[in-house]
Amino acid sequence: MTPETHMEKTPGTFELIGMDGRARAGILHTAHGSIETPIFMPVGTVGSVKALAPDDIHAIGAQIILGNTYHLYLRPGDDLVARRGGLHEFMKWDRPILTDSGGFQAFSLSSLNKMSADGVEFRSHIDGSRHMFTPEKVVSIQRNLGSDIMMPLDVCLGYGASREDAAKAVRRTTEWAARCRAAHPVGSPGLLFGIVQGCTYPELREASARQLMDIGFEGYSIGGLAVGEPKNLMMKNLRALDPVLPQEKPRYLMGVGTPLDILHAIETGVDMFDCVLPTRNARNGTLYTSAGKVNIKRREYAEDDSPLDPKCSCYTCRTFTKAYLRHLYVSKELLAFRLNSIHNLTYFLDMVRGARRAILEGRYAEFKAGYEAMYPEEDLLFDAPEC
Repeated sequence: MTPETHMEKTPGTFELIGMDGRARAGILHTAHGSIETPIFMPVGTVGSVKALAPDDIHAIGAQIILGNTYHLYLRPGDDLVARRGGLHEFMKWDRPILTDSGGFQAFSLSSLNKMSADGVEFRSHIDGSRHMFTPEKVVSIQRNLGSDIMMPLDVCLGYGASREDAAKAVRRTTEWAARCRAAHPVGSPGLLFGIVQGCTYPELREASARQLMDIGFEGYSIGGLAVGEPKNLMMKNLRALDPVLPQEKPRYLMGVGTPLDILHAIETGVDMFDCVLPTRNARNGTLYTSAGKVNIKRREYAEDDSPLDPKCSCYTCRTFTKAYLRHLYVSKELLAFRLNSIHNLTYFLDMVRGARRAILEGRYAEFKAGYEAMYPEEDLLFDAPEC
């Protein structure tokens, strides 16, 4: 379950080693190792993937995890983390870490926030204290954390925003991106990705991408999707970006998503993904298997001595029965969170590893069709009329 061994290259180097249609297989080099793409990144919001220790994450073959700038800034504080050698040393994780800018949380979690040309003023959701995120501040926080891949401050609007508001958000996102780039010049430790915005307006997405490319970044994130819009609109915007974004740079779709979200996005040329879905669903008893989703709390599993997924080689499936997993869950035992999370993350990581092999072997459409057969109702959402 470990990635292939690659000769280390300059951090920021992205090697595109194979394509099948628009689907891409590549290698992104960072200061803490190489990442094979397509890749799924487990979410470790506060420096911990919920219910799992770093050795668990190593065992399932995770190549990179994600941390949250907003939460780590508020608690324990980026300066405290820096004094302990950075987030890698603090949490004892020796592979790459990506951190977001924290802007989305400042907008969504604060009881009071105010945006201006300077940045975002907000109240902490923990104690109500006032704080200000500027483009320069979020870069400084992420440098203190020692992030391998950093995100600039951006403006993310929800689905349904007017074209006028979306255009304003794109302009401000570009202005802030330029300030982040100036605060973190090319060649500084840690890669800086630009974030493409534009809601569900493909022409604004294209304009945003071109403006960010003029500034120049080590990779390009796609934000503001999977925020309530129909899935076919998400894919329409991703397809529009594929011929615009540079082939020689990695592409990261932020906060996505379900297995089919990821596989359809890979088909449009996206390389990197993160989402809380596999670990959150694990804690809610919803598990992903080669036969589709399993609700482990159902009574039908009370005396089921079969493994959760006989096609899965994770610790959970190798060792325990559905009956035991159900017992743990209905008994509210904390071990249920760990075992379920190990399995769900293994499922997602196995999926992107399989996607990579399929791309390199020229059979990606067939590979994706196998997953569509597992989730037929979800696949209908991608074929729905646009609205």
